[in-house]
Amino acid sequence: GDWLPCDRAIAVQTQSTRPPRPYTRSIAHSAGWQWQIPLQHRVGNGLVFSSQHYSEDEALHRLRQNITGDERTDPRLIKFQTGQRQAHWVKNCVAIGLSASFIEPLESTSIHLIMRAIIRLMQMYPHQQTSASDIQEFNNQMRAEVEFVRDFIILHYHRNDRTRDPFWRDMANLRIPDTLRHRLDLFQETGRVFQAQGDVFGENSWTQVMLGQGLRPKRYHHIVDMMPEAELKAFLNTQRSRVEAMVKVLPSHQDFLSAYLSP
Repeated sequence: GDWLPCDRAIAVQTQSTRPPRPYTRSIAHSAGWQWQIPLQHRVGNGLVFSSQHYSEDEALHRLRQNITGDERTDPRLIKFQTGQRQAHWVKNCVAIGLSASFIEPLESTSIHLIMRAIIRLMQMYPHQQTSASDIQEFNNQMRAEVEFVRDFIILHYHRNDRTRDPFWRDMANLRIPDTLRHRLDLFQETGRVFQAQGDVFGENSWTQVMLGQGLRPKRYHHIVDMMPEAELKAFLNTQRSRVEAMVKVLPSHQDFLSAYLSP
């Protein structure tokens, strides 16, 4: 699409070479990004890229340079086009899942959108005959939800400081959707984030990505001024101490999996 230029992915499974991390890694490349998903006995790897910037051979070479362990599967090329249908429900046909929309692999939202479409269809399922107003409402809600996801994904690409790479420079200079521009302006000017109805990503998710991508608010929440600085520091230090104490007694991810999966 115009806002999300990545249109290819290469995926391959490898042997695990280290204890599994309790999270998925997303690693930026010069014209896309790589995923690393640790599983029990293997690691899922993939490179999402723009075919305007990488050839398929170059993408595979870059992926193989950044994986460890023997390959358990042959690399698989996946071609995709980002976007959504103008109408998800037309007459007696309802598009759900990949037949309705696809954003891209970042944030892995496809299953969520499938579930939301099924729930909405159940709520609006016709008993005697289809209703034009139900169909319109279904289409409006699904389009809005896909656009929320789209904006969140664009944020990862748009707010970057990788000035050496043409791909990332183009994304930084992108004319973003008005809905995303409003979110960024609101956060930068006031430090506020609001979760819109139907947005799968909460306030914490938006805040973490905007801060992580270098967007700093010009102001902070006024409630901070109601607390003495010493009290505020004490509160934050207490929170940090509690987190550190909890981390010390928690099992490693591997130990937890072993205990959870034991017969």
